Amino acid sequence: MDLISPFSFPTQQEDFNFPPNSNFFTFFQELDFPTSSNPSLPKKQKIQDFDHNPVENILNKFLGLEKNQEKTDTQVLNLCCEPIEFGKNSPVLMNDTVAMASKKRSREKSGELISIPQDSQPLQQRRLWVKNRSNAWWEQCNSPDFPEEEFKKAFRMSKATFDIICCELESVVTKKDTMLRLAIPVRQRVAVCIWRLATGAPLREVSKRFGLGISTCHKLVLEVCTAIKGVLMAKFVQWPNDEKMTELKQEFESISGIQNVGGSMCTTHVPIIAPKDSVTAYFNKRHTERNQKTCYSVTIQGVVDPKGIFTDVCIGWPGSMTDDQVLEKSALFERANRGLLNDLWVIGSSGFPLLDWILVPFSHQNLTWTQHAFNEKVEEIQRVAKDAFMRLKGRWSCLQKRTEVKLQDLPVVLGACCVLHNICEMRGEELSPELRFDLFDDEILPENIVRSMSALQARDQIAHKLLHHNYSGTNFL
Repeated sequence: MDLISPFSFPTQQEDFNFPPNSNFFTFFQELDFPTSSNPSLPKKQKIQDFDHNPVENILNKFLGLEKNQEKTDTQVLNLCCEPIEFGKNSPVLMNDTVAMASKKRSREKSGELISIPQDSQPLQQRRLWVKNRSNAWWEQCNSPDFPEEEFKKAFRMSKATFDIICCELESVVTKKDTMLRLAIPVRQRVAVCIWRLATGAPLREVSKRFGLGISTCHKLVLEVCTAIKGVLMAKFVQWPNDEKMTELKQEFESISGIQNVGGSMCTTHVPIIAPKDSVTAYFNKRHTERNQKTCYSVTIQGVVDPKGIFTDVCIGWPGSMTDDQVLEKSALFERANRGLLNDLWVIGSSGFPLLDWILVPFSHQNLTWTQHAFNEKVEEIQRVAKDAFMRLKGRWSCLQKRTEVKLQDLPVVLGACCVLHNICEMRGEELSPELRFDLFDDEILPENIVRSMSALQARDQIAHKLLHHNYSGTNFL
């Protein structure tokens, strides 16, 4: 009768490898079985002993598998103790490391014996891996020998103006060096932001130019724009005081002959990527119909002086709103309601209503010669604001196309562009002719054009005065 067993026993005497003068029974006698005479084991050890099959352990030792298992455990432990280095030529598979550590913990819990080699060395300190990027282009631009014209072409301003901006922002954007790396210099931080706004280039191109990571460039643009809006806007975008307003009125009167004009107002749209929420609110119907392409936008409403410098801005309202709706949301409208704009005219387009402080052209049909002459003079003042917005978008090309900036961060970027525009205008930075373009912003007449009867009478008096004092032109004839 054959004995059937789940274990494969050796069939020849020499396969057992018994010691000399021994047999199968003496081999089992040499094994150390736990008996009642053995000292008491810890409670945890006793519980774990029940989890193992004593017959299987005996057979493993008999067949020589125990030594192989100890050898395997030693190899795994040595692999876990090896130092981990992050480098280009020594990649580390994190999944394998986690698997080995998990296997090691499971062996410890099961009570298996792990032998630690005597010659094992402690773990070495891990090294930081940083990708090498070339910033040769920026180093060349930052060199004192770099041509002024090339610098102005790249950053839309002269080196002197760039230095002034860096000095103004130095206390805000400066970062400290760390143990891992050196901080990015202030000039490079400001340059990343200005070049991105000036060219509208994608972040991957900014990364190549300045030798920085893409996420680092995106972070720098938002940080510098926030600093410009928070620190420089209150200094360079101001409503004029009484003395300054008197000078502005005289300059506007020399342009058109209309008295008490303190500013020219206009609204423009900046295209954006379709937002995830409130898509209808940002849908620009006028631009969509004109360009035959779906357009979403946000608005910038601004008041400028005769030199095209912004004295008031209202940024970020959805593109579906009309000019008069944006006006009612602005701080300028609240200032006028508090009576702070008395004895003052702000010239607006036909998209704004006629108010006690806003003067708009005649928009009905069958105009008289007097009304045509008045509209012509209003258009001259309006041209100041439209040219200012043209230079704003021409100088900062990021405003001409859909930007990658998130909608919640866009007002900060637009505000920084307005501040930088004012700095360049105050410094006399001329816009290159190839950057000029025609600005198109369709105007929709408000439902209630005339909202003040006193303003209606004042407009008629101004129109007659222009005609009788030979201030009106004859281009309409």
